[in-house]
Amino acid sequence: MKKQKRDRSSTLHNRGFVAGLNGRSREECPVQAVDLRSHWMNGWREGREAHWNGMSGVSAIQVNPTLA
Repeated sequence: MKKQKRDRSSTLHNRGFVAGLNGRSREECPVQAVDLRSHWMNGWREGREAHWNGMSGVSAIQVNPTLA
């Protein structure tokens, strides 16, 4: 069975969200291309906001973009 390829921007957004939720620094962004970096940074910002609001573990499920 073939796997459907995911859009690179959504994958980067999800990875940025997880990085922000785990409290990682934004300097750890793995992408240097400006257009793709913005997707990672947007996810990172959302993850940091969830982290600051006390969401971690099970409570972060409702805001996790990978499960939406």
